[in-house]
Amino acid sequence: MCGIVGYVGPQDAAPILIEGLGRLEYRGYDSAGLAVMTKAGLKVRKVSGRVSALAADLPARFKGAPGIGHTRWATHGGPTPENAHPHTDGSGRIAVVHNGIIENAEELRAKLTADGVEFVSQTDTECVAHLVAAAFTAGATDLEHAVRWALRQVVGAYGLAVVDAEHPDRVVVARNGSPVLLGVGEKEMFVASDVAALVGYTRQVVYLDDGELATLTAGGYRTFTLDDTSTAKSPSTIDWDVVGAEIGDHAHFLIKEIEEQPTTITRALAGRLDERFSTAHLGGLNLSVREAREFRRVKILGCGSACYAGDLGAQLIEDLARLPATSEAASEFRYRNPVVEPDTLYVAVSQSGETVDTLAAVQELQRKGGRVIGIINVVGSTIARQVDGGIYLHAGAEMSVAATKSFTSTVTAFALLALHLGRIRDLSPTDGTRIIAGLAALPEQVREILKLSEEIAEVAREIAPSPSMMFVGRRRGWPVAREGAQKLKEISYIHAEAYPSAELKHGPLALISPELPTVAIVPDDDLLDKNTSTLSEIKARSGPVIALAHRQLSTELADRTIVIPRNEPELDPILLSIPLQLLAYHAAVALERDVDKPRNLAKSVTVE
Repeated sequence: MCGIVGYVGPQDAAPILIEGLGRLEYRGYDSAGLAVMTKAGLKVRKVSGRVSALAADLPARFKGAPGIGHTRWATHGGPTPENAHPHTDGSGRIAVVHNGIIENAEELRAKLTADGVEFVSQTDTECVAHLVAAAFTAGATDLEHAVRWALRQVVGAYGLAVVDAEHPDRVVVARNGSPVLLGVGEKEMFVASDVAALVGYTRQVVYLDDGELATLTAGGYRTFTLDDTSTAKSPSTIDWDVVGAEIGDHAHFLIKEIEEQPTTITRALAGRLDERFSTAHLGGLNLSVREAREFRRVKILGCGSACYAGDLGAQLIEDLARLPATSEAASEFRYRNPVVEPDTLYVAVSQSGETVDTLAAVQELQRKGGRVIGIINVVGSTIARQVDGGIYLHAGAEMSVAATKSFTSTVTAFALLALHLGRIRDLSPTDGTRIIAGLAALPEQVREILKLSEEIAEVAREIAPSPSMMFVGRRRGWPVAREGAQKLKEISYIHAEAYPSAELKHGPLALISPELPTVAIVPDDDLLDKNTSTLSEIKARSGPVIALAHRQLSTELADRTIVIPRNEPELDPILLSIPLQLLAYHAAVALERDVDKPRNLAKSVTVE
């Protein structure tokens, strides 16, 4: 959950590394550091805090190349300068930046300490720096050899980059379970853990696979394995529409990304609606009609907002395709020895395509013969390359930690998948046409909702002082309530719980009081009477109610009603989720939170 950037070439590395780290700061922002090969030797600078603090701390003569940089999300040890990366061997020769977790770090630390090594940090990464240095003592003749020797002793996940003052023309990188990619420039090379760091420098990238290493010099690169077998890796061309991420004149990336949703939903639909046959074109699934008809159930796996999107996806698939479908947290699935059935279609959901729990679930499924497709935003990501087929969201880079446009694009992709599977099975052309019309209407309806931003901001300012909130919904409204509570928690730090409306009377109703506001999802559907009964129960106990509805509700039912456009019942959750994004955003702003970088969280969860 950290960011790595590296450079080798004729330019000074530090400005390139600082810019790249700034683009990766959403992946970790507890501390940051650089190591640069200057004329005076290897120089390291580290700070606790943000990349901006690191930039301000750099001396004027911090010039040279190659260089490596890192922005950290703490796992081993607190966010101190000592624990910040790069880590060195203590002699000024070796510097290492690392993402992932070294599982046998304590064992390695004990062995190295017994050999006389003195550690200065609490991190697992420092072991790698000392191991690389020890490799030269053990007879390694070059940096590639030393890194291979060191990594053969390491158990765990890593994406890392290493520089050596005795080999000042190169960077050696390695990957096992944590993403690493190379950027190919004109007589210069780059390395990063995320393609966003390479914006403006190159469009040619090489994705390393697990177990691969690479040596980068200004003249090019060589990829190889731990046993020094060469691997032939050719560059791919990046679509800059996918990676471009500038904040423009917005106060935060989060509000920018909320406001981009009419465009991102349009992108998710582009070229995929078949009005002639009332279905969806999804060639990337790599499933023939015959294969698709053989599935008897669908299992969806994701983490956080991806899991809640999966809950909505499961309902869409059951409603439109009449296939039994369920959603489960990938972080739990991987640990429970799941029964993998040949007639089940498994769907992995991940914005980044690097979520380690979801990747592990995919790998477990494939080991047991499961057919896995992905719904993923980042082209070329690890899960995208691992799965058997899938749907790209094309939502563009999502820089704020909280998922917004990726969430609605994911649910839109599930609607396309459900429509596709439904028309293969027994969904009528009339219903297919109805869903297509609803999907086509979504972007303009989202624009209408965005016009309510100031009205929602007023509500947010009213609820911001609340220590806790309740979110409730029925059927399709229940995952919307869960996602709304998640958003509020992660960016405003207001405690929030989400419950199915019918479950309130089975326990949580005891919490209702004048001090606990409830956000209720109340679409104008066949459960409207049931939902208004729930509101009456809350109001009878003096609980404040904020309702999301398709019509204005009486003040006897809701203190505030946010009225949103109505789409088809199956698609309404996409629209219902957007006011909750705005509510969380404006509450966080009112509380002066760090909206894009909430405490303790990072965007791409690549560690357990």
